[in-house]
Amino acid sequence: MITIILNHQPYDGTDVTWNALRLAKTLHKNGEEVNLFLMNDAVDLARDKTTKPESYDYDLVEMLKKMYAQGIKLQVCGTCNARCGIFKNEPYFDEKVSSTMQVLAEWVSQSKQVLTF
Repeated sequence: MITIILNHQPYDGTDVTWNALRLAKTLHKNGEEVNLFLMNDAVDLARDKTTKPESYDYDLVEMLKKMYAQGIKLQVCGTCNARCGIFKNEPYFDEKVSSTMQVLAEWVSQSKQVLTF
């Protein structure tokens, strides 16, 4: 199991989030069990209200939704929902992904690798 923790606002002018998602997708395709945990401003990635800017090539929210549907585990900080991101207090695209630090702690303890972006 590999856990990837994302912290950055999805469309921050860099490719940090896009590259993290690409890595997660490739690891999953290669047979790894992948956990994604979004916290801090990365929580906007799990909100339908977050839209792709015209200047950006990829819709990261749709990319995440497809990965989630394909079996990549996703959890999003519940506390960060009200504290972080541009769209504070907006719901996540699936209420089942709202999570806790306890879940992240368990994932970290069980993982063979933990990566942060």
